[in-house]
Amino acid sequence: MAAPSGEISVTCEDFLEFQEALKKYRTIDDKIVYQLNTAIPTNSFADKVNAGTQCKSLHDELSQGHVQRENAIRKCIHQTSQQVAKLREARETDQDNIQLLKQLRKEQTKLRLMQQEMNVEEVVRDRSLKIFQERCRTFYKPPASS
Repeated sequence: MAAPSGEISVTCEDFLEFQEALKKYRTIDDKIVYQLNTAIPTNSFADKVNAGTQCKSLHDELSQGHVQRENAIRKCIHQTSQQVAKLREARETDQDNIQLLKQLRKEQTKLRLMQQEMNVEEVVRDRSLKIFQERCRTFYKPPASS
């Protein structure tokens, strides 16, 4: 269910592919309530499961996913920004080229959409951490840097 360890493989050229890959890697955040329900036992099973260990493991998994996705989004924003800059330079030298103008506008739109994905990522992260905090606060206290 979690993203594989290491770098997330996200294509920056096609925005829909980029968005689909992020959606796939957000699965852990989308299913956080289910994960917490299975990780934290009810009172009758409390002695059979270590809720602190379960919460720490889930927190580590969430944190790793958040960092990986944020890095992937930043990488794509950087790549697209560079492409926009190149197209702007080319546009300065050839202002009559309509194809160049269309390509520049397409890249600028893609850049704005990727920047919006960073906002979406922040909302997803905040929601997941809020739910995590509500359910695991008595069993596990994450480090202050999280």
